[in-house]
Amino acid sequence: MGRFLAIDMGRKRCGIAVTDPARIIANPLETVETPRLPEYVADYCRREPVDRIVVGRPLDMKGEPSGSTRYILPTLGRLRKALPEGMEIVWADERFTSVLAHRAMIDGGMRRMARRDKAVVDKISAAIILNDYITNN
Repeated sequence: MGRFLAIDMGRKRCGIAVTDPARIIANPLETVETPRLPEYVADYCRREPVDRIVVGRPLDMKGEPSGSTRYILPTLGRLRKALPEGMEIVWADERFTSVLAHRAMIDGGMRRMARRDKAVVDKISAAIILNDYITNN
């Protein structure tokens, strides 16, 4: 059984999280610059068995795709081309993940300066997206 990998996509960088091999819990993995995302994920999929990729879908409060969707679709297209044929990519709601990530960092005792590191927020957000996905599917 392969892992699930989640991506919190952004214009500048993307947070990445993966499940354990049993798919019980997700953990933050890395933050990569958006142009490097397809190469990074393809390389990870060659090293580790991955069965599904979960991509955070930016939605507005009405549940409609937000304006930032147009920025992530080209990167998602390049990612599809870089992955092995047949790799399943699914959407997952990413609303409020940044807020939840900041809350988790505060609750975990992270210092204020460390909480300002957006790369940390991105990979924690990816872990939240993935934990929600495995809980609800």
